[in-house]
Amino acid sequence: MSIIIIVYINFVDELPIPIITRFQLPGKSIESMEKMKSSNEEIRKRFDKEVERFSNLETGQTAVMDSPLAMDLVTRAAAAVTPNAFDVLDVGCGAGNYTLKLLEILPRLNCTLLDLSKPMLDRAVQRVQTRNAGVIRPLQVDIRDADLGEHSFDIIMTAVSLHHLRTDAEWRACFVKLFRALRPDGSLWIFDMIAHDHEPIQQLMRNRWGQYLQSQKSDPKEGVAYRDEVFAYVEKEDSPRPLLWQIDLMRQVGFVDIEVLHKNSLFAAFGGRRRGSKT
Repeated sequence: MSIIIIVYINFVDELPIPIITRFQLPGKSIESMEKMKSSNEEIRKRFDKEVERFSNLETGQTAVMDSPLAMDLVTRAAAAVTPNAFDVLDVGCGAGNYTLKLLEILPRLNCTLLDLSKPMLDRAVQRVQTRNAGVIRPLQVDIRDADLGEHSFDIIMTAVSLHHLRTDAEWRACFVKLFRALRPDGSLWIFDMIAHDHEPIQQLMRNRWGQYLQSQKSDPKEGVAYRDEVFAYVEKEDSPRPLLWQIDLMRQVGFVDIEVLHKNSLFAAFGGRRRGSKT
């Protein structure tokens, strides 16, 4: 059983937004349990070694369900909602797949690539330089520590990255930061791992993902081993939040026209817009 306590004490653009604190009963709080997760340094070291796996534009991240479809939907939605964009920010850019895909639709964008891993960032810059991009700016920094300024970008994309955020306060601070970094009428698009509040549904969706992971290997024993390997590092590294929880948070910080583009098992693509001066 869980309890959700909502206190209105924070502000975005002079409007109060709820601070959501969630506790797991009985026992320790969710926040204290999340402190046992991998550190940023541990996560960075693992991703430093995964550059090749993240460098295929056709398959995307093969451990993630519907990765190519989500990439296509997110980039097309970003271009449709913000067709006159000049500047894009790719948070947790990996080897640059989402930026490359967006440049196929909106060429000559100025691209800010943000990632914790320098090898990933170097590969992303190398690949984006081969496309019809404008100014390319790499940022090796954690999104929690990044200074994105205000009204800096027309489009922000983030794929399979935010689930590394830990406490609810970090999630809220990140969404506020992304909102403020957008120009009026700019849009934010997310594809990420999600959780479910209802344990039977969470287990159902986890099992579906496990079956998908097993199917990625031709040998059944290898499939089981691969599934267990992925589940092990997810348990150690990740702290996703439910889709509806994230959508509520987007509304609270000021996003409008929020849309769910796709959901399958433990993964969802969604996004929204910062209201413009005339809308």
